[in-house]
Amino acid sequence: MQSPGSKNNLKKRAKKGPAQRLRQRTAILILLILVLGFGAAVLRLTYLTTVQSSELQEAAVDLQLADTTVSAKRGTIYDANGNVLAESASVWQVVMSPINFKNDEQRQAAAKGLSEIFDLEYNDVLEDTKQQSHYVVVKRRIESDEREKVLELVDTLKKNYKCAGVIQLLDDYKRYYPKNSLASSVIGFTGSDDQGLEGVEYEYDSYLSGIPGRIITAQNARGIDMPFQYEQNVESEDGNNVYLTIDETIQSICEKYMQKGVEDNNVLNKGVCIAMDVNTGAILAMVTTDGYDLNNPYELSAKDKKKIKSTPKKKQAEAESAALSAMWRNKAVADTYMPGSVFKMCVASAALEENLVNDKTSFTCTGSIEVEGETLHCSNMEGHGTQSFVEAISNSCNPAFVQIGQMLGASKFRQYYQGFGFSDKTGIDLPGEAEDSFWKEGKMGGVDLAVASFGQNFSITPIQMITACAAVSNGGYVVQPHVVSKITDSKGNVIKTVDKKIKRQVISDDTSKKMNEYLEYNTERQGAAAGYISGYKVAGKTGTSEKKGVTKVESSFSEDYISSFCGFAPADDPQIAMLVFFDTPDGDAYYGSQVSSPVFINIMSEVLPYLDVKTSYTDEELGYVDASAGDYTGVSVDEAKTAVEADGFTATVKGNGSTVISQIPTVSSGLQKGGSIVLYTDSDSQSETVSVPSLIGLSPDEVNNVASACGLNVSFSGATTSSGTSSSQDIEAGTSVSPGTVITVSFADSSSTLNE
Repeated sequence: MQSPGSKNNLKKRAKKGPAQRLRQRTAILILLILVLGFGAAVLRLTYLTTVQSSELQEAAVDLQLADTTVSAKRGTIYDANGNVLAESASVWQVVMSPINFKNDEQRQAAAKGLSEIFDLEYNDVLEDTKQQSHYVVVKRRIESDEREKVLELVDTLKKNYKCAGVIQLLDDYKRYYPKNSLASSVIGFTGSDDQGLEGVEYEYDSYLSGIPGRIITAQNARGIDMPFQYEQNVESEDGNNVYLTIDETIQSICEKYMQKGVEDNNVLNKGVCIAMDVNTGAILAMVTTDGYDLNNPYELSAKDKKKIKSTPKKKQAEAESAALSAMWRNKAVADTYMPGSVFKMCVASAALEENLVNDKTSFTCTGSIEVEGETLHCSNMEGHGTQSFVEAISNSCNPAFVQIGQMLGASKFRQYYQGFGFSDKTGIDLPGEAEDSFWKEGKMGGVDLAVASFGQNFSITPIQMITACAAVSNGGYVVQPHVVSKITDSKGNVIKTVDKKIKRQVISDDTSKKMNEYLEYNTERQGAAAGYISGYKVAGKTGTSEKKGVTKVESSFSEDYISSFCGFAPADDPQIAMLVFFDTPDGDAYYGSQVSSPVFINIMSEVLPYLDVKTSYTDEELGYVDASAGDYTGVSVDEAKTAVEADGFTATVKGNGSTVISQIPTVSSGLQKGGSIVLYTDSDSQSETVSVPSLIGLSPDEVNNVASACGLNVSFSGATTSSGTSSSQDIEAGTSVSPGTVITVSFADSSSTLNE
């Protein structure tokens, strides 16, 4: 039996049953939800504070800090005399902080203004305004006129849209090349981010590039800059300055005459000129013709544009890229060529050094020579007959040099080929230096050795050839060529110097001196065809190489040639070596004596006086030496006439004034004695012109007479002797010029007969 108490408890439970159980379940469910929610929160917090801690911290910092980059000024490039060749001028960059825009109206107004100022796509700029960033570059390197427009936009945004502090102007730098295309293949240029892309700009980029600075500004929750004490400035460091060995004056002279050589001879594939200090390896000038404007390096020539336009549309982009690469290419270091007869100076040096030949050694040339069943011809098809070693060099006799090569043998030939530096890159401090192409050891056959002896069927770079020429002249020392002399910091302190580096001595001093004598004899004997310049001791060798090599089947040459001349001066105390070559002349002539030698003469005729190389004239040459015009202005007509006549000239007065206000030729101009100085006494008389006559194919005296009859003056270069014949003039016949203008006329020795 149940007690009365038990019954009461059962009744109570019965009364509470379903409702109470529901409440209990609800309480348990709520408790469970709270426990699970709290646990999830704890787990999430643990994840955020451990796994994503650094990421979230960076995001927080990004929202609180505005980090602005400050451009560094790139170093200046100077020539050997401190003339500026490349510099960075102050401009501005436009940046914005899109995270500070408050609404779309502000974004749209800013995007519209910026896109109109800089000719940008509106939608692209609008997308930039939506970035969650404090620093977006809109435009770099803007000039003053664009800067003023940006300032007007900033003012408009502030007044009309209550938008301030979003667009800023920061200091920036723009690369300028004050000499435009001068030494373009050497200097190179920079890209959009101011990094070097070609030439010295690329090779020395780590020195020229500065270190950018930073401005780190703290901002509050509303994106407003906090007080100055929360700002940190990291100053930018300017780049270092680079001084070249290139001499602006020598470079300009070389470029002037090389470009004329290209035009006169219809050269199809550019020309190269390198001038080098034979004792130090310093490059004084380096020219690849058809240079480009460094301030606008992506602007192709009209000829290239026309060629690209004629290309199928699908291939035009590829053609444009190829044209740009060709335009930027430094042919002096990046291209190889067959050197031809200029290489004979190295073969002759090797034979002398090995005591295989001497002054008394003789060679017989019948016009050709048989080697392993192949007939190799001399340029003189009738043959040179019996000749001495020195005459064989001057005659540029191929059969004689085939015999010299055979005396050396393949092993010794390779030894000296390597000794002169042809098997290795020179190490010049410019990008893109090419390698030679020569027979592998043990693979050089008899015919290979024969044709190699006169510079065919292997390829070297122009910089290798001029380096070897310097070694022939300087006592046999192979020096490393270089275009940079020193580097200074932004304060002018020297941080690096490029010293003379001798790699080896390939021939003895005695051999070198003999070769200098032999090559000078060649120039004296062959006259202007071999680089002869009145008043100077010049040594050198011409070359005419076939581009595709001598074929073994017919032993003939293809139609494409490289015309070259390689020489140095003074022959008795060498200072400067120079290589001139033209790739595929397509005019009336292609021999080195006809195409390259005249250009070498024109260049050296100006460079040697500039370098203060002493002259030594023969009595006959003295009669044709130029004299310098004095300053005859600012004095009375009578005083000027007296001074002109005292200097060995005749005076021609133009105008009715009593005082000389100007003159032609100008002060220090070189002209022949007895020439006419035109004195102007008023401006009205300066408009008169005369037509330039043809002065080609004449003797020096005849040139003087023809020019004088036209009221013009002449300056002579080359073989100015009675046997000399004028071969070129710097101002074309038919050109209208002022009376008294000086025309530079080059002469070749008509009595010489040069074989190449």
